[in-house]
This record gives sequence, C-alpha cells and structure tokens, in this order.
Amino acid sequence: MRLLPLSIEELKNTTYNLNSPEEYLFNGLYPRIYDKKIEPADWYPNYIQTYVERDVRLIKNISDLHAFQRFVKMCAGRTGQCLNLSSLGNDCGITHNTAKSWLSVLEATYLVFLIRPYYRNLSKRLIKMPKLYFYDTGLACSLLGIQSVAQLDTHYLKGSLFESLVISEIVKYRFNRGMEHNCFYWRDKKGNEIDCIIETGGSVLRLEIKAGRTITEDFFAGLRYWDKLVGEAGRNAYVVYGGDENQKRTSASVVSWKNITSIFRGHK
Repeated sequence: MRLLPLSIEELKNTTYNLNSPEEYLFNGLYPRIYDKKIEPADWYPNYIQTYVERDVRLIKNISDLHAFQRFVKMCAGRTGQCLNLSSLGNDCGITHNTAKSWLSVLEATYLVFLIRPYYRNLSKRLIKMPKLYFYDTGLACSLLGIQSVAQLDTHYLKGSLFESLVISEIVKYRFNRGMEHNCFYWRDKKGNEIDCIIETGGSVLRLEIKAGRTITEDFFAGLRYWDKLVGEAGRNAYVVYGGDENQKRTSASVVSWKNITSIFRGHK
C-alpha cells in the first residue's frame, strides 16, 4: 500500500491535536512521532540516517554519501521555490543529470514532489520551472537544522515551509481519495504569482498561501492581478493563512490553516 504521512485532517480525529501551524511544521506528520511520543528532534535524525541516507541511496547505488547528504539538504533549502536543477547541481558539486536522477529517487520514495506551472490560455511570458515541496515539513525542518518551534518561528524559510504544508495537505486530501492532485502554480516574469491552482470538477481553484496570522491587503494582490488578467472576479479564489478565523472577502474566501480541505466543499 502507498501511504503518505498523516494529514492534519486525520490527526484531528485523534488525541494529538496541536495548537499552532508552527507546531505542525516542526513536528511533521509521520505517525511514529505521535504513536510512540518521540520528540521530533530525536526521531528525524535517525530517520534521515536509516532511511534517506541508507535505503533511499541504495535504490540508485549512490556511492558518494556526502554529496547525497548535501543534495538532500539543498533540496530542503529550496522547498516552496522554483527548481533550477543546474543551479542545484552546481551547489552540490554534481552534474545536472545526476541532480535530475537523484531528485527522481526522492520523488519515487515519497520524500518530495513537484508541481508544474499553469499556463493554459495565458501569456507565454511565464516561469516554466517546477516548484519543489516536501511531503513532510518536519523532515524538511530537520534537514535545515531547525531544532525547536521557537527557532522555526523566526526562520527565513518559515513562509516556504508553511506553503509546503498547505500544498502537501491538498495533495494528501486528493491522494487519499484516489485522485491526482492536479496542483499547479502560476508566475509570470514580472513576479506576479498564484501559489496554487487546482483543477477539480470543471473548476479552477486559486490559492494564495500566507503564513501570517493577521490578514493584510497584500494577501490578495496575486489573486486581484489574476482577476484583471482572466476576469474571474473573486470566484473560486482562496487565501489560506496562519490565523484561526475564516472570513469572506470580496477578492477571496479567507481560510484558516486548520480548515485547508474546506476549499473542496462543492468541488469534486
């Protein structure tokens, strides 16, 4: 059976509910952490050593352990970002083709996934590189050397990790129902961007993902630009943020991180 880490939706049905998005980001959602009550700072280094550095590496018979360790950590540093394999390879001291091969191993073993750019019926002046995400942010935090929730709270990649959490929750929601995730992102060469576009049931859902707890007008900038470009006028538009309250705004529905999958209500 193919099983991804737990989802927030699944964890809500247990006694292990956490209080903040930062706790979910740091703890991750591997079942053993909750079942055996193991501290993430203790569990993830062992998981990385026994699974990532040993078992995963053997799939491709990767002999250079140190280069592979650098590669996996560099991938964690690029979570939520556009992936340039040549740049990643250069930073790790490996070739473009080796980086591509090693990345395929991480994908095949359900450590990372890519989402592709969305450019149907739109200008060709778009970014066409995929974006990289980790299925589990606890693993990404460990690879980044983050050792506590407090340290995460001020980390420069907190926003990217939060985005990875939200996207992975969407992927899990559809995966657990036997569906492809159908997630894309959109960004033009001027920097206008939609974090996540989901094709579902004949609809195109658009999400902006913001780790902040206080809603600001900046949260809606990408969605408003899209509305002018495509003429959607706020329909099927959402902002998923780090706060607790759901709201309805003119430009989009604002959804708490606690209720990510509620965006699928009314959409199959």
